[in-house]
Amino acid sequence: MTAPLRMGRISYLNVLPIYHPLEAGIIPHDYELVSGPPALLNEMMGRGELQVSSCSCFEYARRPERYYLVDDLSIGSHGSVMSVLLLSRVPVEQLDGQTILISGETHTSVALLRLLMRDRYGLAVDYATGSVTSALRHGTPPVAFLAIGDEALRLRNHPDYPYRVDMADAWREWTGLPFIFGLWVISREAVESGLLPDDPGELLRRGRDWGLAHMDVILDLTAHGCPLSREELAFYYQQGLTYSLGEREQQGLRLFYAKLAAAGMIPTCPELRFFARQ
Repeated sequence: MTAPLRMGRISYLNVLPIYHPLEAGIIPHDYELVSGPPALLNEMMGRGELQVSSCSCFEYARRPERYYLVDDLSIGSHGSVMSVLLLSRVPVEQLDGQTILISGETHTSVALLRLLMRDRYGLAVDYATGSVTSALRHGTPPVAFLAIGDEALRLRNHPDYPYRVDMADAWREWTGLPFIFGLWVISREAVESGLLPDDPGELLRRGRDWGLAHMDVILDLTAHGCPLSREELAFYYQQGLTYSLGEREQQGLRLFYAKLAAAGMIPTCPELRFFARQ
């Protein structure tokens, strides 16, 4: 019996408009959906345990020879993304010489933070990897921390951290371009082995289009236990986030890769190679 194709799904609210119609059977498919944080999905793709996955754009830059990109699909923002935040006890300019707590669940957001600290703000800071929620509840709270995903939505108004930098907004102010946090990638090995009879991008784009066209359903699903109001959620999905990968989004992505390469964080600036049906 042939093993089912496996598709990675980031375990954050921001991808719900894309995956809900797939998970609910509204749009039929033959994939087993595997949920996890971005860093875990990156590792699973690297080990060949997934054939398609949402993926950090940093992962694609590190190993572009392993992947094809899904056309016209991303997780990004043209302004305030709301779910990737630097929260600090002191103004950002006072963080020089301080240590920022970062999550091990994200590569892209940490790379963006490092670029902003060094090249935009001109600050020399140290970084410590750990659980933000645990650090706030136990031990010595950090002077500043990077929060992503649902954790950022929950902690964005923390009373002890009045200084907030929205990472996507800081990038836009710095460059004038959108910032792309996540991409969808297809395993080149799976393509070359003939495992994919159809373009996975068509399925994912159908999911996205259904989710955005049925936002009331998405809001109903998200509202339970979410720290955002319904109005804030609607803004988050429809204006805070972009799910496209058009020319402007690609310009922002290429510039991010160029800056990473210049900073020595990746070997070279990778070409954007998109999947084409064989």
